[in-house]
Amino acid sequence: MKRVLVGLIGANIQKSLSPALQEDACVAAGMHGHYHLMDLDVLTGRSLNSLLDAVRATGFAGVNVTYPCKEAVLPLLDEVSAEARQIGAVNTVTIDRNGRTAGYNTDRIGFRRAFEDAIGRGAIVGKTALLVGAGGAGRAVSFALFDLGIDVLFVHDKDADRAHRLACTLVSQFGVGRSKAVTEVESALFSAAGLVNATPVGMVGMPGIPIALGGIQARHWVADVIYTPLETELVAGVRAKGCKVMGGAGMCVHQAAESFRLFTGHSPDIHRMRRTFAEAAALRDKTLAEAG
Repeated sequence: MKRVLVGLIGANIQKSLSPALQEDACVAAGMHGHYHLMDLDVLTGRSLNSLLDAVRATGFAGVNVTYPCKEAVLPLLDEVSAEARQIGAVNTVTIDRNGRTAGYNTDRIGFRRAFEDAIGRGAIVGKTALLVGAGGAGRAVSFALFDLGIDVLFVHDKDADRAHRLACTLVSQFGVGRSKAVTEVESALFSAAGLVNATPVGMVGMPGIPIALGGIQARHWVADVIYTPLETELVAGVRAKGCKVMGGAGMCVHQAAESFRLFTGHSPDIHRMRRTFAEAAALRDKTLAEAG
């Protein structure tokens, strides 16, 4: 039986469901897989570069990378796909038999497919939206929104320079007037059809709401990339307002499926992945509730 060793590098990842998804996909493909978590909050003092060296030397087929590594990993790789280079962020790294690394971005296709499933292209085509968070996840989401047919994207980040850089990138790719960095969220929401949270605010370990709920109305759709917990304070708050919402589960499953294909060459059963995600999430949430 073929053995596959893969993993995840990032901060605050102990509750990740990626091990369940990737290991079950290996079982379904007739392989023995292990998915190893490398949490920067636990492995204090270890650099991203040293961890990449370690997984390369250990024979990993690849790793996913998440916050705060999606942009920092680019210059450390031997090659980067054209799509990931366009986005400016990588979340999947493959390692060949010679130890050569290649970076890809599966967040873009993951968000796009999840949005189509949960909200639908009709909610975004030719319209304006607000993106909160211009980091690695936000960069991938922004390109996915343009794939879906958005007209104008407002970008907000607590780091105004980072928001400006992403907006400039989008303008260079899609044309003048197609994106703008904003500091006033409520005024941006006035002309927006919906918003996406691509910050880590709201995760277990990083509680809170990334923006005030006051400017959000029932007419807005709201998407959150976070899936730990499945329903963040933001999602719960806007659901109570009557908004159409999308949590991070669908994006997680779709990006994991594409990562698995890159790691192994096999396309997984997406319906099985969804079932595995639901079962693993239920077990995780039960454990969290009992611990609390």
